[in-house]
Amino acid sequence: MNYSSELVKGTLKTIVLKLLADNKKMYGYEITQKVKELTLDKIQITEGSLYPTLHALEHDGLVTTEIEYIGKRIRKYYSLSPAGKAKTKEKVKELADFMDTMVFLLGIKPKTV
Repeated sequence: MNYSSELVKGTLKTIVLKLLADNKKMYGYEITQKVKELTLDKIQITEGSLYPTLHALEHDGLVTTEIEYIGKRIRKYYSLSPAGKAKTKEKVKELADFMDTMVFLLGIKPKTV
């Protein structure tokens, strides 16, 4: 089962920030593949949603970019700025609190292993 684009859209900035925090620097396609891998294909990020998110994070000063030339190709790497590192902690904490609230609100019983 894949999660709806509506759910992913609301968490995409947090996902990208956390991935960059964990991996130092990444390029766009690498981000999409890492998310697919880590979620066992449950979350698939499209270029149409990823790049506007990366550009917004860059505009907000949370992400910096670096261009590398690989043969004749250009690869744009994204990494967290100091403000981005602080914002990542804030966004992850906010999302965790939101998930706890939703579990309570919807009366969801925790899964037992």
